[in-house]
Amino acid sequence: MLIYWRVNSACAHLFALSRTHLGNLPTLTLVCGALLLPTAAGAVTLPEERADALYHRYDGDGVTIDGPSLLLRKNFKETVSVAANYYIDNVSSASIDVVTSGASEYTERREEVSLSGEYLYGKSIFSAGYTNSDESDYTANTYYFSASQDFFGDLTNITFGYARGDDEVRQNGNDDFAEEIERNAYRVGISQVLSPRLLMALNYEAITDEGYLNNPYRVYRHLTDPLDPSAGFRQATEVYPNTRTSDAAGLKFLYHMPWRGSLGTGYRYFTDDWGIEAHTAEIGYTHTFGSHWIAELRYRYYEQGAADFYDDLFLFPSQDENDYRARDKELSDMSSQTVSLYVNYERKVGFGPMDKLGVSLQYDFIMLDYDNFSDLRDTEALPGEERLFDMDADVIKVLFTLWY
Repeated sequence: MLIYWRVNSACAHLFALSRTHLGNLPTLTLVCGALLLPTAAGAVTLPEERADALYHRYDGDGVTIDGPSLLLRKNFKETVSVAANYYIDNVSSASIDVVTSGASEYTERREEVSLSGEYLYGKSIFSAGYTNSDESDYTANTYYFSASQDFFGDLTNITFGYARGDDEVRQNGNDDFAEEIERNAYRVGISQVLSPRLLMALNYEAITDEGYLNNPYRVYRHLTDPLDPSAGFRQATEVYPNTRTSDAAGLKFLYHMPWRGSLGTGYRYFTDDWGIEAHTAEIGYTHTFGSHWIAELRYRYYEQGAADFYDDLFLFPSQDENDYRARDKELSDMSSQTVSLYVNYERKVGFGPMDKLGVSLQYDFIMLDYDNFSDLRDTEALPGEERLFDMDADVIKVLFTLWY
């Protein structure tokens, strides 16, 4: 559970970026899903009782996001486990989107509260939860349910899951603007012990989104005079479809080495009806040192093609409400590389109700390249001839855990 929670913390950070108008939520969902290692098949048990305190910080492209997260889990009668999580993002943004739109650097705060429970019945675990995320111009409510069952001598585990999101999009400075989004996600997965050393996981996820799916602040650009690029360009509010359906499938392996190490690898394919097709590949190595230390080194590569209605520079403005236009860089042709280093220290203490203490440090270095998104800060170039945008980002997470 420690690794699973650590990865989900990184995903929460990425969702925070989407909420601050830096990215595209379904695409980021794909990135997070690709990070997860196979769940080890075996006897079904409840998560351990623990308390976590996390500090996270993101720094890239003029954006800083940091804050704490607190999690508390308690079990009852060896069949019920409940958990509560409180998460804060403090955002300071002067990103390329903010700068090139003419807006000033802004700050805001996002707060997230999650409640979840798990019920153990025989070889099955039933889970349910609720998450509320709120900031000045976006509120998200998510409900989920999943069921997991072991089969064939606990060598096979099958999981089914459903999540529903009800979001409200607002616009700062415009009290009359309020739009809704409904999200439905369906997931099925199977984990299999292939040998005493090799685990496999196969997952499929389908997501449907309906409602206001674009960003009320974001604009696309078009030439002022299609016959004369030197006349410059104009900007207009993006026009998106109000529905989106996506599918993703992933295959992962985890191999335990003859020594105190394990090698994990995975591939994930994503496609949607907006024309985006994406591939994610990952490899990582985990090693145990002595009785207390665990270290992990991981590399992930992600690439995607652009949405059908994306363009860096349109010739003409949109003609009607069904003439979709987008210049969100997260819908462009892009790729990213992430190198992650994770170090964990755990020690039994046996003091009062405390059983074990742990501290974890994770550092991610992210490199993003956009193949058809221009850097509009290159004001000397003609429209469409500006240099392409790229960026690096650093993510740091420090986690303290107390088991009891």
